[in-house]
Amino acid sequence: MDRKLLYSTVALIGIGMVMVYSSSSVMAENRFGSHFFFLKRQFIWLIMAGIAAWVVMKIDLKKYAAYSVPLIFISLALLALVFVMPARNGSHRWLFIGPFTIQPSEIFKLLVIVYLAFSLSQKKRDITNLKQFLLPYVPLIGAGLMLIILEPGLGSAMTITLTVLTIFFLAGVRLYHLSVLTLPLVGLVSFMVFVLGYKKPRVIDYMSAISDPLSGSYQVKQAVLALGAGGIFGSGLGDGRQKLFFLPYPHTDFIFASIGEEVGFVGLTVILILFFIIIRQGFKIALYQPDKFGYLLAMGITASIFTSVIINIGVVTSLLPTTGIPLPFISYGGSALLISVISVSVLLNLSRRKGVVVR
Repeated sequence: MDRKLLYSTVALIGIGMVMVYSSSSVMAENRFGSHFFFLKRQFIWLIMAGIAAWVVMKIDLKKYAAYSVPLIFISLALLALVFVMPARNGSHRWLFIGPFTIQPSEIFKLLVIVYLAFSLSQKKRDITNLKQFLLPYVPLIGAGLMLIILEPGLGSAMTITLTVLTIFFLAGVRLYHLSVLTLPLVGLVSFMVFVLGYKKPRVIDYMSAISDPLSGSYQVKQAVLALGAGGIFGSGLGDGRQKLFFLPYPHTDFIFASIGEEVGFVGLTVILILFFIIIRQGFKIALYQPDKFGYLLAMGITASIFTSVIINIGVVTSLLPTTGIPLPFISYGGSALLISVISVSVLLNLSRRKGVVVR
């Protein structure tokens, strides 16, 4: 097993648990009467993630990958089911199961990677043929992306799209065929934003924040203030002020800003190093795979983690428009934590395959 990948992931999860408590304790006390409300829920999800990871590390991934085909249709049904659920913050992203919530877009993201790795590695699939490339991938994945965009969940859609394009490219799809797929998609998104007004205010805020971060949206302003207040060494663990109802969602999408305020540039550097190790080890595991399936699966998961990290940090640092993307392993959110841990367990499983050398 790749120990560097394992230890780096455990370290990030540990940091995440500490920072979820630190950044949410005041809000949890105010809303639910307990400092530990969010931490307890995150810990329950962590236990379930650990059990799922143990199972995934024991199975033959190539043997069970065929089940991704029916499972991806089930995930599409779950994505459609969220629209009959009550809206939260103006969005339909969650399924409510008792006191817990599940975000189907996270499930769909992982299943798409497994499905593409399984399907594109089949010898009978000629991906240099435009028809075989477009069918069935475009209708299937396109339906999922459209449902996610309608939630609205532009950040998740961006992550999945970039991951899918990466897998297609590495599988050997022609650049011309990728452009046939990508250019209409870019045109559709532009039409939705600038003509239909989908997320247009966020785009305008982002363009304003390029020249001056403090002229951007309220969330961006508070995130920039939190990062600036942290300086080199931070204000001290637990001593951040932006979490006192100034910075929205300090324990979820903007937890990177909360961490920066309390542990400073040095602490953020440690986190970035840990992410770098995970991504580097993921690439190494992929390169040593004995077959195309393992290669595409490892590269897809690594690309997904990398994209999520880049988008989340890009939003917090005002480099990208505001989107609802959690920071893997760290942000509060059961579905995101569960899928992130399962994703790494897939990489750990692949690192144990015969012929794989990881240092």
